[in-house]
Amino acid sequence: MVHFMHGLPQNPRGAGTSGRRPAELLAAALSLVAEQGYAGCSVADVAARAGVGTGTVYRYFPNKGELFAEVFRAACSKEVAAFTAAAQAVPDPPCECLRITAAIETFTGRALHAPRLAYALLAEPVDALVDAERLAFRESYRDLLATVLTDGIRRAQIPEQDVEVTAAGLIGAVAEALVQPLGRRKANAHTVESLITFTQRCIGGSHEHHARRHQPGPPAGRLRRG
Repeated sequence: MVHFMHGLPQNPRGAGTSGRRPAELLAAALSLVAEQGYAGCSVADVAARAGVGTGTVYRYFPNKGELFAEVFRAACSKEVAAFTAAAQAVPDPPCECLRITAAIETFTGRALHAPRLAYALLAEPVDALVDAERLAFRESYRDLLATVLTDGIRRAQIPEQDVEVTAAGLIGAVAEALVQPLGRRKANAHTVESLITFTQRCIGGSHEHHARRHQPGPPAGRLRRG
């Protein structure tokens, strides 16, 4: 799997070492968020982790909100990519119920392997700029699920339903169901299995789909800490 921090966006200001600096600062910030969450991570902490002065951070990011909005954007882009890859990895013949449950299983499994980071991405109170990014990425998850649901309805694998409402409700419910277990460090394999069962019921999947999910397949990915 590609390293979590691979491909972080570069700030156009500067070239050479200064051109690489934004990615280094984002990597430092992400590692701190994964350890302590947003609340325990200041601009001074990021600067110290990156081995630079505080003024260097402000040269690229005018305030903490801008910095952590970029951290969130980079982290969640990787999560959406893993979610999408899981949905697309289900072998032929196409089964849209399995695609959806594979995506949800990957989403929850990765959260369990990095609970502090997952909690920060899903729910930790932070700057309004990060909250705006959360909404945008929830829409990305919703749109992917809505597309898969539409394909399932077309193939008569899933009952007729409002795919946008189902997709939005499913993403919101799964995220909300993870918040307390992640925050209290009580999420475990049972949490994942319960959410898979919930997903099947939500979309109208059958026991056959649930049984087929347990056939050997590619392992779920993990949230990378950097």
